[in-house]
Amino acid sequence: MGSTKYIMSMGELTRKDNSLCFRKDGKNVYIPIENTKEIYCLNEVSVNSKLLDFLGQNQVVIHFFNYYEGYSGTFYPRDYYNSGKLLIRQVKTFENSRMDIAKAIVNGIGINMSEILYHYYKHDKKEVKDTIDWLKKEFPSRVDTAVKPAELMAYEGEAWSKFYGTFKYFLPEDFIMNKRVKRPPDNPINAMISFGNTLLYTKTISAIYRTHLDQRISFLHEPAEARFSLSLDISEVFKPAIVYRTIFELVNNRRLQVDKHFDKKVNYCLLNEEGRKIFVEAFEQRMETVFMHSRLKRKVSYRTAIKLDCYKLIKFILEDEKFVPFSLKENI
Repeated sequence: MGSTKYIMSMGELTRKDNSLCFRKDGKNVYIPIENTKEIYCLNEVSVNSKLLDFLGQNQVVIHFFNYYEGYSGTFYPRDYYNSGKLLIRQVKTFENSRMDIAKAIVNGIGINMSEILYHYYKHDKKEVKDTIDWLKKEFPSRVDTAVKPAELMAYEGEAWSKFYGTFKYFLPEDFIMNKRVKRPPDNPINAMISFGNTLLYTKTISAIYRTHLDQRISFLHEPAEARFSLSLDISEVFKPAIVYRTIFELVNNRRLQVDKHFDKKVNYCLLNEEGRKIFVEAFEQRMETVFMHSRLKRKVSYRTAIKLDCYKLIKFILEDEKFVPFSLKENI
């Protein structure tokens, strides 16, 4: 997993000389600081200010998750990549061109959903054709006529609903969802979607941190005080390619099974520790998967593609170069 370290167990994370030390059950596990870019704490992990100062010196981002596998928050070093010029232009772009960027993002989501479904259509799941046709014909025209971000969010919600409705055609019966439930997820498919979306969101936080963009100024989602809303924007178009492909492959190849890898309580369902390990490994493999980039004419990973979308947004903000987010249609 290279630059990303995952901590699955309860314990204490400290600085030990010039290394990181994770202590659990009286035993120490050392993590070299070199090449470590981000750390995921997927259980209760104690930290102290000495550790945070050490992480700050080395530009390491650390993400914390709660009991329900939900995102609690991120520590990242003070804004190392500050740019007053870009901040001013980003605000002006929000005021003058917000809908241009928001429409590009929502159109990109529709394109990537239809490409994912087309894979199953080619493999004799003809029932998905109606949804593909809707995504290719009706959906873009609705997006183009929208005048407010709230309209776009509503159309996006409808697209996701239709996308979820196709799962029954290509997933095993015990993984079919009735509706999307987030907090907390109530069945195995919802548990994986919530976990995968949160992993992707935090990957995007890390990517944006290493640019001059401001995390708080978003275009599709309303800028909010309690979250990094630009990360929600940038991550949206990657969900079909990264999160859902990971889920579909794990489920259809029986690597994740309902009776072995999930904890089901009265009102919620979560991946157990073994299930989380399998999911994280597959997710990281997906992030490192390479494809031929249509414009650059070279192979890039999905991790790099997220960073490239950040740079495309900067190009739009500074040079008014048209923003076209990542597309499975163009790049695969």
